[in-house]
Amino acid sequence: MHELPITENILNIVCRHAESGSVSQVVSITLEIGELSDIEDEWMQHYFDYLSKGTVAEGAKLKINRIPIKLKCSACSTIFEIEKSMIGQSKCPKCMASGDFSIISGRQYHIKEMEAR
Repeated sequence: MHELPITENILNIVCRHAESGSVSQVVSITLEIGELSDIEDEWMQHYFDYLSKGTVAEGAKLKINRIPIKLKCSACSTIFEIEKSMIGQSKCPKCMASGDFSIISGRQYHIKEMEAR
């Protein structure tokens, strides 16, 4: 259910930008969401459809692009991508160190673009 407040924030941002740009209808919103996020695409669209009723964004479709997980090795500073299922089991592909990594990407979410009329 954490999708609800996130979706509400997205709708508020979209509506503010639409008003300032004299937009009559938002057609689609492209989001970039990190692979580490537990946000479910279907629930995001469901909540967006409900919350956007009566707004300039009513009927808009969410296009969700997933951002890969990237880690940075503390030992050699190599940045590499991993699959979500490999968290906790990964090794640096350069120096083979394990367990001491910083997350560079994969947790974020943001609005990339908005298509409007």
